[in-house]
Formats: sequence, C-alpha cells, structure tokens
Amino acid sequence: MSTHDLYAQAPKEPVWQVPATGAARFNWSYDMADDGRDRLLALYQKGKDKQWDGATRIDWDLEVDPYDPLGTPDEAMSLYGTRHWDRLTDKDKGELRRHYASWQFSQFLHGEQGAMICAARIVESVPDMDAKFYSATQVMDEARHAEIYARFLHEKIGTLYPINDNLQSLLGDTLRDSRWDMPYLGMQVLIEGLALAAFGMIRDTTKKPLPQQILAYVMQDEARHVAFGRMALRDYYKQLTDAELREREEFVIEGCYLMRDRLRGVEVLENFGIPKKEAEALSEQSEFLHLFRKLLFSRIVPCVKDIGLWGERLQKAYVDMGVFDLGDSNLDLLMTQDEEIAEALDRERFAAEERERVAEVAEAIAEGEAAS
Repeated sequence: MSTHDLYAQAPKEPVWQVPATGAARFNWSYDMADDGRDRLLALYQKGKDKQWDGATRIDWDLEVDPYDPLGTPDEAMSLYGTRHWDRLTDKDKGELRRHYASWQFSQFLHGEQGAMICAARIVESVPDMDAKFYSATQVMDEARHAEIYARFLHEKIGTLYPINDNLQSLLGDTLRDSRWDMPYLGMQVLIEGLALAAFGMIRDTTKKPLPQQILAYVMQDEARHVAFGRMALRDYYKQLTDAELREREEFVIEGCYLMRDRLRGVEVLENFGIPKKEAEALSEQSEFLHLFRKLLFSRIVPCVKDIGLWGERLQKAYVDMGVFDLGDSNLDLLMTQDEEIAEALDRERFAAEERERVAEVAEAIAEGEAAS
C-alpha cells in the first residue's frame, strides 16, 4: 500500500517545491589543523563514529497496539472532559489515540525530511570546509530518522497526516532565505530544538518499548546536531552588527510563535468531525497542552540565548509565551543525558539478548546430554 493511501487527510500537493536562493560555496583550503576549529572537527569525528543502521539497531519485531501505540493517558487528549468525550465508545477512544500518535509522528517524519534538506543546503552554502564535512554526516542521520519514522507509521500505526501548515511555513522561510546561516537557525536551533523536547517528553513517559527505542536513538543523533548549530552560530554571530542580529531575532520570534501555534493537533479533531474553530478552542483549553507547550521550549530558549540572540524584543516575546525562565536551563546537561539514555538502552538490550543466547546454549547442551 502506498503512503498516499494511508493519509487521514490528503496532502495539498504531492511534491512541495521551494525555490532555492543563495550561493553554493566552494572552499579550496583543506587544512584541518586550525586549532580554532578543533571542536567542530571532533564533532565531525563523533558523527562518523556514531553512524548506525535503523534496520538492525531497532527491534522491529516488537508488537505495537495501533490503538494505544504510546500509552497516551486520556487526560492528554483535547477532547477529555468535554461533551464530545462522553459520546465516545472505547473503540472511538482507541481510534483517537491512534490518530494523535499518527499526527505526532507524521510531523516528526516531515520535520526529519526538512532537516535532511536543510543539512544538504548547509553543505552547499556554508563557507567552512569542516562545517561542510560535519553537515554531510547530518544528512545521513536525517535520512535514517525519516526512514525510521516512515517505517513506524507504515507498519505499526497504518495512518499518516500531512505536514502541518505552520511547520511547512517555517521550513519554507528557512529554505528561501539566501543567507547561509539561516538553515542553521531555522532548523538546527528552532525545529530541531523543538523536536528534541517533543521526542524527550514521549521517550520519558511512554512504557512502549518500540517508540521508546526509536526516540532514544534519534535523540542521540539530534544532540550532536544542536551542538553543531550552537558552535557555528555562536562564533558567527559575534561578528554581526546589531542590525543583523536584530534581523535574526525577528526570525526567531516569528518562528517560535509559529511553532507554538503548530502544536495543537487540530487536524485530528477535524478528522473526527469537529469544526476547526471549535477544535482550536478545545485545544486551547487543554491544561495538558499548556504544560506541553512550555516544556517544548526547554531546548530552544537556552540555545537562542547561548548563541547570542537575546535582545529586548526577543526577551519580551519569551515573557509573552511564558518561557523566558527557560533561558537558564542547562542545555549541555540535557544533551549529555540524551546520549546516556541511548547508551543505557543499548546495554540493557544487548545484555538481555546475551542472556537469551546463553540460555539457548545451555538448553541445547542439556538436551544433548539427555539424549545420550
């Protein structure tokens, strides 16, 4: 069955074309011994060392209940406690959980394709060779992530949603800008930062082993990507004028409002027959959504502050969003935890597999001795 047959709502266009702008930059200096760039080269080495195969590292034989793929509590769904909720049967509630999970993971999937294209744009446009090298490893990472999310949606949930309008708008703005640093800012800082927080919330709350594996391993890669964006932009933004910095801050403000407004899942409620205006109102009344939104900015705000975009207008916008206090979050600690969780999951899985192999060998020996 093709992907288009699985969409709950048909995409507006089968192929989205974004006109390319800006220059492709070649650099004839291949000297990688510059002491000032050793951090980025170390990240490039780590990017090479940490490549993995989603077909083998993830246990795709794990069963997933499509009507409860993430173990989503009733309270997390916008209809909970409303007149609509009282009319739902248990089967309807299972279908609603399936569609919410499909909507979330579909946005993850579309975002990963966007990240792959933005990383390829960075390879093309960034002036420094070491940044080109690292970005090339990220292109492969993002391709792997898109492959994994697509497989999960196809094989385990069986339903997809089109890209959300606000996510598409931010991707378009990022890709249309001719300045080489904008794919970093739009993707590495805003979209990747938001995705990391969303992935982390599900990873840390779900008891379902397959989505937990997927999210933990993807986040291990994404921690490097955000670090890459921070390194490149922190250095570059020190060279910009106040006017140029304000332009980037305006882009961040607009992007953050778009991202905040994207996170409602209104499309799911519309798919269940609720008019759009009512669906938006129900989503805005959800206490869970308000908490979810704030936590989603836990990765973006400290990163924006770290790279040097912290003007008065941007600070006021974060106060308005209720996320200003997140600027003091320890981003390095969060990234370290992302890596450690994935490594711990590997150790647990491989230890369990080793115990199974030892048990099988012992059983075979016992059977052989009994037969003799």
